[in-house]
Amino acid sequence: MTAARFLVSGRVQGVFFRASTRTRARELGLRGHALNLPDGRVEVLAAGLPDALEALAEWLRQGPPGARVEAVERTPAAPGDVGEGFHVG
Repeated sequence: MTAARFLVSGRVQGVFFRASTRTRARELGLRGHALNLPDGRVEVLAAGLPDALEALAEWLRQGPPGARVEAVERTPAAPGDVGEGFHVG
């Protein structure tokens, strides 16, 4: 199991980014969360199989139809830091 933290910037709040991320992450069998940050970015913390994380990373670069992703920063995370299921907050 692998985990990563993604910081997604651009027009990513108010465009169903978190809910769409949850749907995609669940399809990929990932657990974690997607949270709006006060600075306008979305934080995505996800854990699962490496191929599934790569697929999520690729999806995050586009996001849902209403989003305009400008950048995605990725850092490693500890799988133990990720809770069960995939939640938005």
